[in-house]
Amino acid sequence: MRKYLTILLACIIAVSISACGLLPEKIDETTSWPAGKLYREAKEELNSGNYEKAVEYFEKLEARYPFGIYAQQAQMDIAYAYYRQNEQAQALAAAERFIKLHPNHPNIDYMYYLKGLINFNDRLGLLNFAFRQDLSERDPKAAQDAFDAFKVLVTRYPDSVYTKDAMLRMKYLVTMLAKYEIHVAKYYYRRGAYLAAANRAQRTIKNYPESHVVEEALYIMAQSYKKLGLYDLSADAERVFKQNYPDSKIPYGAADKKSDPWWQFW
Repeated sequence: MRKYLTILLACIIAVSISACGLLPEKIDETTSWPAGKLYREAKEELNSGNYEKAVEYFEKLEARYPFGIYAQQAQMDIAYAYYRQNEQAQALAAAERFIKLHPNHPNIDYMYYLKGLINFNDRLGLLNFAFRQDLSERDPKAAQDAFDAFKVLVTRYPDSVYTKDAMLRMKYLVTMLAKYEIHVAKYYYRRGAYLAAANRAQRTIKNYPESHVVEEALYIMAQSYKKLGLYDLSADAERVFKQNYPDSKIPYGAADKKSDPWWQFW
């Protein structure tokens, strides 16, 4: 019986292999396309929102015509297509690759802007909104990377068409980074790690002196030092707090309370 099963299995495998050989080979219609046509087709797919197909065409273009006039543009478009496809890692890799290979490209300002956008939008998403998560409570790495990319753009290319928008986004990111520091300081405070809370609040003031969260940072410092029995330091922080924010609305014990995210409106 085992012998017959073995023969039957061998026959099935042989028939399967033969059937595979009968299947028509997949023809690459782009094989005979010149660089110009391949780029136009890729661009059309990109503009139509067919990002996966666009990337496929752009990659073929770059592979076949690496030194042609379309190769560098294809690299830029690949980064943009991945960005629109919400493929953050691939988009960043493509943007950073272009910056490394072509640091003096006339459109390098756009690539820094795109790199900033990729990291900036990494902080936003449906899940964050659905689960009511304050964006300032997330790991700030993406926000810091976005800020750094925008800063390079603004510093090196002040006349770029992307600079104005980059500056607006930088202001928003500074607020988010400062709010993250306060979030961590309050986290430490609520768990009785008062020294860590005071240090984090102090760091917030040092790194983001123009931010509106300095008010809360001073308050946390005063309360944390008081909990530690460091009354002189607490009095100094409280004095600075009252001098700069005489009409502060921060209630007593605010450091112990977890506030709602700033964007919640229901």
